[in-house]
Amino acid sequence: MADKAENCPKFDEVWGRIVAHAGETFHAHNGQGFTYKISGDKFYTSAPEQTIGKADFEHAYGMVPVHKDALDDKIVKGPAYVWEVLHDKRVSKGEW
Repeated sequence: MADKAENCPKFDEVWGRIVAHAGETFHAHNGQGFTYKISGDKFYTSAPEQTIGKADFEHAYGMVPVHKDALDDKIVKGPAYVWEVLHDKRVSKGEW
């Protein structure tokens, strides 16, 4: 984790990237596309409809890089969405 703190941006910058790409198509590991919108501190997925809090993304971000199977519903809500968005090149920019 010490390396991540030195080499990765603060979470607020990452959340800004997530907000900036709202409405764009992202792809789940099974290839299915989804979009999302942001309202305040809430992340709303398109299919299936789900609401995920900013805090879930922040918690998962504290774990990156993390294997997708390491996140589950006991750790964050909507773990597949959280992992896919955090590890998408538009959000990660290759920094983790």
